[in-house]
Amino acid sequence: MATPLYPQATRELAAKRRELAPEILEAFRQFSQRVFADGALPSKTKQLIAVAVAHVTQCPYCIRSHPKLARQHGATPEEIMEAIWVAAEMRAGAAYAHALLALDTLEQGSG
Repeated sequence: MATPLYPQATRELAAKRRELAPEILEAFRQFSQRVFADGALPSKTKQLIAVAVAHVTQCPYCIRSHPKLARQHGATPEEIMEAIWVAAEMRAGAAYAHALLALDTLEQGSG
């Protein structure tokens, strides 16, 4: 069986991360809690944004965790899937838009 690209998140790995930089980890946890708390945007919306960003950044840990968190904050499966489609469009749209850079480079090189 092939070794997975990303290790399974385990208590042992989490403990090692905490052990190596406990103050920074605590600061990150506090930051994360504040970011995802209700504010100008409700927590549900923030979790849907996180679902989309997780798919654009392709973080497997976030892809596994944020849909669950979105559901816990009241998001429907349909809303989660729409957020993923928004991410897909944005990623494809970026490739489409950046084609202008390639075309511009080609035009500059042919002169």
